Amino acid sequence: MTETNQQTLKQVAGTGPRIYVACLAAYNNGYLHGRWIDADQDADGMRAEIADMLKASPVPGAEEWAIHDYEGFEGAELSEYTGIDRVAELAGFVAEHGELGGKLLNHFSGDIDQARSAFDDYAGRFASLADYAQTLTEDITDIPPTLVHYIDYEAMARDMEIGGDVFTIELGFEDVHVFWSR
Repeated sequence: MTETNQQTLKQVAGTGPRIYVACLAAYNNGYLHGRWIDADQDADGMRAEIADMLKASPVPGAEEWAIHDYEGFEGAELSEYTGIDRVAELAGFVAEHGELGGKLLNHFSGDIDQARSAFDDYAGRFASLADYAQTLTEDITDIPPTLVHYIDYEAMARDMEIGGDVFTIELGFEDVHVFWSR
């Protein structure tokens, strides 16, 4: 499948990050004029699409625009006036890491550097934090068979979280991603 076909399929399916950019001159004059733009491209590509949209405006000489909608950012938030460089950066991160990336961005209040560095301390995907506590304990300790049933992994997990040692991003039932805190 060609790259163009993949991108078209991605847009039709609505799976990639994209923004709806509206012409403010048209909006202020009672017209709805704008365009959905694939955000998973470089900033210059988005700027060119915005310029094309403004040229096609029903209001001559239109120059101002705003983001009136967005989708596919998996929980990462944009505002009406988020800069295009920032949109491209966020979209690239979300395109690379999917829903987990979007939720990490949300966890770190949009700080992409913190979200990126969190992957350095990624422990993995588990059914629960207690499952991670059990895996970690069994990997680093030889537990005598007579004690196996006396270990409270739920309590260990709770203590790890309360103590700030780890944080989790839950994507669904038994889909918990564990990160060590810094």
